[in-house]
Amino acid sequence: MATTETTEKAAPPPEAKTSGDAVPTKYFALLEVALRFLLFASALVAVLVIVTSKQTKIVPISPFPPFPMASRDAKFNQSPAYIYFVAALSVTGFYAIISTLISFYSLLKPGCFTKALSHFVILDVLILGIVASATGAAGAVAYIGLKGNSHAGWMKVCNIYDKFCRHIAASVAISLVGSIVLVLLVLLSVYALSKKIPK
Repeated sequence: MATTETTEKAAPPPEAKTSGDAVPTKYFALLEVALRFLLFASALVAVLVIVTSKQTKIVPISPFPPFPMASRDAKFNQSPAYIYFVAALSVTGFYAIISTLISFYSLLKPGCFTKALSHFVILDVLILGIVASATGAAGAVAYIGLKGNSHAGWMKVCNIYDKFCRHIAASVAISLVGSIVLVLLVLLSVYALSKKIPK
């Protein structure tokens, strides 16, 4: 009888377990809201930087004398890779707004957090793939603009359109930050879900 009473006293009450599990869940939810807001900010800034990258220069339009000159623009919508980049980052920003609001709602109602994570982990991986592919495409075109390609006969343009290239480089770098945030979100979701698996 004494042994049974001692065992019952040693076992923690169910309320203590529940309250103990609620603390890390709250921290996970807070961190997720912060990361999703950072994702929105990085996507927004990347889009704004590349959209405002227009530069106009007076350049020769013929390699032969008398070298006639003309005004030429460099804009993001002249390259399909940059258009795809803007579209992908715009979708990412829209997704970040919705997911941030849902995460904030889950923070207020902790019972919804696990259900939201199970959906977010799939969507986050999908968005990560889109952002990574768009960043790679934009970065490849930007590198050709910076270095050119003598084998293919592609001339570098960043020595002429320097401001345009700086905007593109900054936008691609910010997009890389967004990709890292998405990786952190995926890892956080997987870790939080793994803590819910009974051992």
